[in-house]
Amino acid sequence: MKLELIDYLIIAIYFVFVIGIGFLLKRQVKSANDFLMSNRNIPLWITSLAFISANLGAQEVLGMAANGAKYGLYTVHFYWLGAALAMIFLGVFMMPFYYGSKARSVPEYLKLRFDEKTRTFNAFGFAAMTVFSSGVSLYALAMLMEVILGWNFDLSIWVAALVVFVYIFMGGLTSAVYNEVLQFFLIVLGIAPLVFLGLYKVGGWEGIVANVQDYKLHVWKGLDDPSHNPMGVDAFSMVFGLGFVLAFGYWCTDFLVVQRAMISKNLSDAQKTPIIAAIPKILMPMIVILPGIIMLALQNKFSGFELPVTANGDANYNMVLPILLQKLYPNGILGVGITALIASFMSGMAGNVTAFNTVWTFDIYQSHIKKNGSEKHYYYVGKIATVAGILISIMTAYVARGFNNIMDLLQLVFSFVNAPLFATFFLGMFWKRTTGHGAFWGLICGTATATMTHGLTVAEGKGGWIANTHEYFSGTSQAFNIAWISFIVCVIVTIAISLVTKPKPEEELVGLVYSLTPKQTDSNKIWYKNPLWMGVGVLLVTIIFNIIFF
Repeated sequence: MKLELIDYLIIAIYFVFVIGIGFLLKRQVKSANDFLMSNRNIPLWITSLAFISANLGAQEVLGMAANGAKYGLYTVHFYWLGAALAMIFLGVFMMPFYYGSKARSVPEYLKLRFDEKTRTFNAFGFAAMTVFSSGVSLYALAMLMEVILGWNFDLSIWVAALVVFVYIFMGGLTSAVYNEVLQFFLIVLGIAPLVFLGLYKVGGWEGIVANVQDYKLHVWKGLDDPSHNPMGVDAFSMVFGLGFVLAFGYWCTDFLVVQRAMISKNLSDAQKTPIIAAIPKILMPMIVILPGIIMLALQNKFSGFELPVTANGDANYNMVLPILLQKLYPNGILGVGITALIASFMSGMAGNVTAFNTVWTFDIYQSHIKKNGSEKHYYYVGKIATVAGILISIMTAYVARGFNNIMDLLQLVFSFVNAPLFATFFLGMFWKRTTGHGAFWGLICGTATATMTHGLTVAEGKGGWIANTHEYFSGTSQAFNIAWISFIVCVIVTIAISLVTKPKPEEELVGLVYSLTPKQTDSNKIWYKNPLWMGVGVLLVTIIFNIIFF
């Protein structure tokens, strides 16, 4: 792909702008609370856009386009089944506990609800997951620069990592959040014309229907048996594995996204943040999934849209979006499209690094290394953690090279970490009898079960490092099943151990458990601004979409 001067200028302006935001906010960041938590002073519209943008990284922009080509419309389940309901649940039921408890992170809430060992286990697991996800974003960016622009892979990794490092190091979480808002608009404006041009070239939706296999153009039809749909899943693993376990595990317990709601000015804004974010979320398939389906239609109608293959001979679905950019965008607009992709990768990386430095500082360093340090001391620790997070992300970027679909890789990671964690949260918030010992050993056994299940099963050549007892149709199918299996094991172990160990006194659980927390009432609240009714509206729209594309 050949870029002209105008394209390079657009990319350069973007880099200058994001770094400039970091320098402008530097003077406002004077303490650990400012650097790591933005002093809980971010407006609602900013937190809502940052909430969705923190998830709008490489795994969504690049990975969902790949999934669209690989699995067709079944990919929209990641939104209409695997996001909307969980985001509503977070806003209505869980944010009052997170925000009201004054916890600075998800692991810190676990400490308040259970005990220190449960917090520590989750903190280390989450820290590992964030730098791994950050590395995936970094790998995707470097791959893009190498393949479509001819830039050196290693150099691209270091340059991109340096830019993210500078604006986080200068402005902390506030800088990351404001950049995420900028990146949200860049991503939408940069990719939306691609969808329009692709639809025009292929002949609109009628052209897609005529050139794409019918079994890839449904959402629910074909889920009666794994062999009847390209994703290789059945209705149970889709609804329970993705729609319940993975969806709620990610949106309700992953500190990367929850942190954006926790920095709101007040509880009302904290509750509304994920629900408002759910509105553009359910519309995002038109931007991030439809390009993959358009690619399928273009491949059948024209030559020149073939995907390259990986070293093991599989189609490299990660290249769907770069090829469409190369084939459909003229210069000028091409610069905007490339900048949109760069923005998505940096958004995902920055979100993960800011979550990592907060958890490391508060939940690992302060809890186990230096408990009574000054605000200034933890401020510097947070900066050092930022450096470490960037360096580890660079190392994990090279691990991601072995996967032909980064979304499959990330779903596998989530099935190990978020699936058992959601079981712990669900029981802890809604069953006052859950104990710290039960939660800790439930997490241990759930994670171990996920590891064993992966070792005993195979999907697309991945897994089976213990024995091959079952082969799944796809990596996504394997991840969904690992998720619900580890969830159930965590629930069973947590309940069993909680029944034979002593729970915390009820007075210590007020504000942490649903049945022991006074319900909030506001007689002056306008009904359509109530988080519950806002959530119901979003849910109704989601149901309608599912019916239309059944």
